[in-house]
Amino acid sequence: MSQIFSEADIEEEQRHFSNVITTFQQYAQYSAGLAANNRRRKDIYILPRGDKELLDSLGYRQKLQEVDQAILVNAEFLNLIVANPEIFGHDLDSPKDAGEASVLGDLHDHARGDVHSRFHTSHHRHRHGHSHDHGNVISDSRATHRHQGKYKPTDFDMDKLRSTLKQFVRDWSEEGKEERETCYTPMKDALIAHFSNSPSPESRQNIRVLVPGAGLARLAYDVANLGFACQGNEFSHYMLLASYLILNRTDAVGQYTIYPYVHSFSNLPNREAMLRPVKIPDVLPSALPSGSNFSLVAGDFEEIYGAEYEEGNPESEAGQWDAILTCFFIDTAKNIVNYLRIIHRILAPGGVWINMGPLLWHFENNTTNDPSIELDLEEVKTLARKIGFVISNERTVDTTYTSNSQSMLGYVYRTTFWTATKASSKIDAM
Repeated sequence: MSQIFSEADIEEEQRHFSNVITTFQQYAQYSAGLAANNRRRKDIYILPRGDKELLDSLGYRQKLQEVDQAILVNAEFLNLIVANPEIFGHDLDSPKDAGEASVLGDLHDHARGDVHSRFHTSHHRHRHGHSHDHGNVISDSRATHRHQGKYKPTDFDMDKLRSTLKQFVRDWSEEGKEERETCYTPMKDALIAHFSNSPSPESRQNIRVLVPGAGLARLAYDVANLGFACQGNEFSHYMLLASYLILNRTDAVGQYTIYPYVHSFSNLPNREAMLRPVKIPDVLPSALPSGSNFSLVAGDFEEIYGAEYEEGNPESEAGQWDAILTCFFIDTAKNIVNYLRIIHRILAPGGVWINMGPLLWHFENNTTNDPSIELDLEEVKTLARKIGFVISNERTVDTTYTSNSQSMLGYVYRTTFWTATKASSKIDAM
């Protein structure tokens, strides 16, 4: 049965959305860029004259000015994203507020039909960060807290926004190509291999592929570009707003310039490592072949795809997907048992689940009283077999995630990769 949402749930969702809009709009003020630079300038003034002269000879104050300018360029780009946030259909409380960031009711973008992207909504509570460096939302303000003044974004809000900028690099820039291909290419190759009897894009049009946790939707876009009917699913308002711009409001390769690395002065070998610009996108999203089937659905994976099969229930996704690609996704689960059960249920007979990612359990040690089941890799694989998967092609893939390739510090995930088919019986999977 579909989930019923109360007026309070809907109002809370609208507050979340309003908060995210405000966070985008207030980036320059609260980004740890301009404010941090003002602190750095004050720190210079307390130094002895000789130290100031030495720093001036290094061009330190000039670097602060360059960072200020980069922050303002980022702010202009982020304001573009929320200039007309047409995704969720939330009404901001008054015409005055709507003029600042108007929300239209229809999520379908027919004006740029070549992109073939559709947005649907599912009201969902944003209670904790779904992040390997991903964005998520916090609650706001304007509609319900108008008398308490304008919402002030938190450090957590700004961290999500900074992560969104780095996600653009990973998904839609030439610089992110190596990291992107390390993750996405093995998954696409496995998908093509599983459907080797459909060797051409034209022969794949009826093969339905789901990409939950789609982020800025590059993997889902690439899958659609191969000819598959692909649907991405994403929970984060940050990701959804940003992907809407790149998919539906972009007219040229390299149309936008961002500075994703200007928020920290640590572990930098030189000035370029922090101040280099990144142009996005590296491809034109509207260049999908004619007839492509590509959509993006907004909402919680479990709420949208988790409906039990009931005869006559149009919302059940049971057996509807030929392939499911989970990239850096399964560890966003509160209850991994339910995630795997849903993936198994919605796969068609003979369907394939292709997984790649770590096990950075996102709700571990959360402060919101959310449940969190945290398994090790062997336990996850055993659970998958018990649910009814036959796992094959297992290997480890070392990869970074939204990292600054020129930084002196980097984190490498030793991710697990596998393909899994839906067994005819649970005994076959063991």
